[in-house]
Amino acid sequence: MSGEFLAGVIAGYGIAVPVGAVGALIATLSARESLRVGAAAGLGAATADGIYALIAVAGGAAIAGIVAPIATPLRWAGALALLAFAGWTAVGAVRRHGRPVAERGRPVGVLRAYLSITGLTLLNPATVVYFAALVLGGTGGGVWFVAGAFLASASWQLLIAGGGSLVGRLLTGPRGRLATALTSSVVIAALAVEMVL
Repeated sequence: MSGEFLAGVIAGYGIAVPVGAVGALIATLSARESLRVGAAAGLGAATADGIYALIAVAGGAAIAGIVAPIATPLRWAGALALLAFAGWTAVGAVRRHGRPVAERGRPVGVLRAYLSITGLTLLNPATVVYFAALVLGGTGGGVWFVAGAFLASASWQLLIAGGGSLVGRLLTGPRGRLATALTSSVVIAALAVEMVL
């Protein structure tokens, strides 16, 4: 049990720690909306990682073989979704800039953040291939591996959400919010382009 769990923890951190577009999105949601929304988004990413770890443990090579032919279209779909989100964030930030807080638009809810990030993270087929390679290589397997991978990913994503919330509180003025939203949009767009290159 402890060996499988530790392998899962290491695998979970291995997939979660490199901050990509989803991590930037979690930090942005946390900074712009609230820690609750950012935490929900982070748990959505961890849920997707846990689902992929479970799929890898259950199906291993068969799942990796099924995903491989559609990996490119999935990567493009993920990149397009990220580009759309980056554009939506930038346009929304410019529109809200200078308005009183009460007029800045409908906030993102916890459930919407969770479901959106879960879906977006599931568009990354490299995650299931990563977990399948570990399982097939004898590094991990079983329910304790999946639990370790999920908990490691969740702890990292919650750390990112907390950092985003802290930055959001430090940059509460209209110019700070506009600058961070536009910076985030550029970072997310760049990471989306990198996904397909």
